[in-house]
Amino acid sequence: MIKNVAKALSYVFHPLLIPTLGFLLLMNSSFYFTLISFEAKKFILLIVLMSTLVLPLISIGLMMLTTRFKLNLDKASDRIIPMLNTAIFYYLGFYFLGKLPIFPIYKLMLISSVLTIAILLLITIRWKISAHMAAIGGLIGIFLALSLRLNFNGSLLLSVLLLVAGLVGTSRILLQKHSPQQVYAGFVIGLLVNSLVILLV
Repeated sequence: MIKNVAKALSYVFHPLLIPTLGFLLLMNSSFYFTLISFEAKKFILLIVLMSTLVLPLISIGLMMLTTRFKLNLDKASDRIIPMLNTAIFYYLGFYFLGKLPIFPIYKLMLISSVLTIAILLLITIRWKISAHMAAIGGLIGIFLALSLRLNFNGSLLLSVLLLVAGLVGTSRILLQKHSPQQVYAGFVIGLLVNSLVILLV
């Protein structure tokens, strides 16, 4: 039962779903840059959904259909090509968002994700770090940085996200997908990279 719950949490808060979740949360927050039309929000979400979920999943699916690639994402080395493809698709999303007359925060959210994946990719060459925790840590970093930069009280949202991070991290350990060190490292990298991009850019 516990492992089934852990698996469900890993699927619901999968790294490829976190960007869309982040954009949805941002668009329904009280920040001034949410004051854009509903049509604009739909178009932005479509770009994010395609570049951060649909295209990476299609890419992984196609690799699994070939005999050349024997993907076992439990192995660090087998994560390199999927992560590289994912970084490229994320950057495409950033590129297309850059063509739209929208607030910079939407573009910064994707480029910070690209930077996070690039760092994870370098680490993954030698060590299997948790992408799940980097994703949720990045989401927390974004909203923490926005709260600090705009003097906004986001304690409730941040508390919920921290609870989710704890549950996801525990799930990854229970499923024996990562060690505690890999979970903590992923969270810290996601948190630092995304918060610094929002605070400094």
